[in-house]
Amino acid sequence: MRIRTPRIIACCVLATASVFALAQAAAPAKPPVGTPIPPAQVYGHLLTQLESEFVGAAEAMPEDKFDFAPPATAGEFKGVRTFSAQVKHVTEANYYFFHDPTKPLPDNRADIEKLTSKADIIKALKDSFTQAHAYVDAITPDNAFVQTANGTRGGMAAFGIAHFMDHYGQMVEYLRMNGIVPPASRGSM
Repeated sequence: MRIRTPRIIACCVLATASVFALAQAAAPAKPPVGTPIPPAQVYGHLLTQLESEFVGAAEAMPEDKFDFAPPATAGEFKGVRTFSAQVKHVTEANYYFFHDPTKPLPDNRADIEKLTSKADIIKALKDSFTQAHAYVDAITPDNAFVQTANGTRGGMAAFGIAHFMDHYGQMVEYLRMNGIVPPASRGSM
């Protein structure tokens, strides 16, 4: 069988061109300056991006080090939460910050505190982020900045995101003290 070089080159050029066309078509167009963006879209994008970093950090700590806390002799670490306690605290807080203000706050703190295995704690964390997404998805231009019993929906979402990222910073320190590079930092530099 005889292979013709011009045909192979033509096929490669066409395949490459179609891949570039698909890649450009897949990227959503950036809206023009001045275009109103729905609050749910803004908060949802931010939540998704930062949730990925937080969950990635939680999953990166090995099971046998999940209860790690820096020793008090390592600096100002006396009485700090363990790594798993950081994750459980954020799980509990997510239910507070991201709960529908028209419904009672879920009383699941005792259940979360009882969790001991990494798998169970990570599952509870992911479940709390599922609720966070449902909450954020329900933020509209009409309800984003209307006062509720707990503050505004937009304000609570912003505070909830800031809160778990504060604990993310602490978890990053714990990971690095154990020789683990956080997933969000891998491959950079």
